[in-house]
Order: sequence, then structure tokens, then C-alpha cells
Amino acid sequence: MAEVVLFHHAQGLTRGVRAFADELREAGHIVHTPDLYEGATFATLDEGVAHMKQVGFDSLIERSRGAVESMPNELVYAGMSMGAAPAQMYAQTRPGAAGAVLMSGVLPASEFGGKWPAGVPLQVHGMENDPWFLEDVAAAKELAALAGGELFLYPGDKHLFADSSLADYDQPAARLLMLRVLGFLQKK
Repeated sequence: MAEVVLFHHAQGLTRGVRAFADELREAGHIVHTPDLYEGATFATLDEGVAHMKQVGFDSLIERSRGAVESMPNELVYAGMSMGAAPAQMYAQTRPGAAGAVLMSGVLPASEFGGKWPAGVPLQVHGMENDPWFLEDVAAAKELAALAGGELFLYPGDKHLFADSSLADYDQPAARLLMLRVLGFLQKK
């Protein structure tokens, strides 16, 4: 059993993000889903990104910090798109991290000191032709190599393909992603 903190994407803590967390819980894992948007969700990615910019990335990081400060250090940090940034940050910088799962988003390792902590496993997931993820592919390859982790590229061009409540949902790819994440967590 693993303890996971799952950070939502730019459209907020949607029904699909909650369903993803629930599936992990059904497999026996403890999953926290902090709401960095304080209840707001958005119908489109563009609306969500506009809200993210309005709130400010620094404010969102502070909200994530407030969410994890009382949690144990030995967490698997997971995030979808926008949520991959705090997940990656904590995996790289918070002592005791148990792993990281980054979905549809990744930053260069240099954003958080340039190193990956020894013994912290990593999975990165994205669609190979997702216009939002294309700019992250080089960073994803670099980070996976640095961490000795896994990079999974799925056929297609959807961004939030693992969120069952959105139009981007791709059931076959989402199912495979979930199986891979469950396998990853089983090793914790």
C-alpha cells in the first residue's frame, strides 16, 4: 500500500480526477486530493489555464505546500498536467519521497535543483502528439533518464486523457495508464 498525494490539472479537482483517485483507493492505497482551486472547476482547458494565471503559480505552490506540510514525507507525489509541477517539485526536493507519477506534464530537472534523489522511482505519462505535452517531451526524456525512471508515450493527441469527466478522455490509454500506475504503486 502506498500513500499518494494527487494534484489536479488546470481544470480543477474534477469528477474525473476524483474518480482516478477513487480507483487508486479501491486498490488499497491512501490518496489525498488537495484542491488548489478552492472548489472552482472549469469546462475548458483554456478557462482553467486563465484561472491558473489569475491565481498565480506561486500562490498555487503555496496552496500545495499548505496541503502537504502535515502529511508524512514518504508520499508518492502524482500530478496531472499543471499538478505535475508540484508533484515533481516535492519528489525532487522533499526528503523521503516514495516516488513520482507525472501525467501530461513535466518540467526540466533544473527547475528544482537539477538532481533527482537516489532511490525515488519515477513514471511519466503523456500522449505523443498532445500539443500541450510536445514541449515537455525533451524534459520528460531527460528526467526519466536522470531518475532511471519510465516514460510512457501513448498514441494520440489528447492532453487530459486520464480524466474520465472530460472530452479528452481516452478510455484505452487511460486504462493502460492506470494499470501502469497501479503496478508502480504496488511496489511501494
